Amino acid sequence: MSRRDAEAALAAIERIGARLVCWGEPLYPAALAAVEDAPPVLTMLGRPEMILAPMVAVVGARNASAIGRRLARELAAGLGESGIVVVSGLAVYPEENRGLYDALARDGAILAELPLGTEPQARHFPRRNRIISGVALGVVVVEAAAKSGSLITARFALEQGREVFAVPGSPLDPRSRGTNDLLRSGATLTETAADVVAQLGPLLQGRPPAHEIAREMAPGQPRLRLREAPPRMELPAPSLPVGEDDAIEMIVEKLSPTPVAVDELVRQCQLSAAAVAMLLLDLELAGRVERHPGNLVSLR
Repeated sequence: MSRRDAEAALAAIERIGARLVCWGEPLYPAALAAVEDAPPVLTMLGRPEMILAPMVAVVGARNASAIGRRLARELAAGLGESGIVVVSGLAVYPEENRGLYDALARDGAILAELPLGTEPQARHFPRRNRIISGVALGVVVVEAAAKSGSLITARFALEQGREVFAVPGSPLDPRSRGTNDLLRSGATLTETAADVVAQLGPLLQGRPPAHEIAREMAPGQPRLRLREAPPRMELPAPSLPVGEDDAIEMIVEKLSPTPVAVDELVRQCQLSAAAVAMLLLDLELAGRVERHPGNLVSLR
């Protein structure tokens, strides 16, 4: 891209009220930054506090059943009431989704990896799906056929060490075959938002919801102004009763190639759930720990 083209693209982004967020900047989603093929640059439109809050993806069949739609709506509402931002893909090319797009730009946030004006193509969807799972702590699959884009998102989630949740369905409905297969493979059976919150409990400890982040980012202001550099969030680190190096070694000593529940580590190490979650993240980023479905971890 020439300098002139780059300047034109930046001007177009600014005209619609969006901004570029680069890897390593405070506004770049921390979970996505840890993914091996994380996009170096994202375009963000909407409220920046949304992408700094804890997120969970909810995905499912495009031709969802009535009960599937109801479950997805109730799950999303319950997650939102728990302070969790709900993530999903957005097909903007059907004109009937224009109102949803406008509402998200006003009250939520929209992230995109590809340049403005890119024509939607099927080959782009898997790349988008890896971002959906990458920004989230876990992925909930409500309905999915045996060969479904939602299962691609679930596969990315597993590769990225995210939790995978699945809503069980009737064996007579082909839209439930994929979710039932996920359950056979170890996904967490999910009926309500409480199931998700309970499973992600340690990862949510110390993570403020979006409305609290908004107050810290811009006191007295509902949103961050586009041209202002976002302040870096300085959230207090979980306190440790021993030194960090000693705490890490304590956790490593209790790990093996056989997966163990994070809750069991919390009990045996006598550390807070937030401290264990922080130390496991450090070990995961260092390539020493591997996450598994069901909130299990093991040594690599």
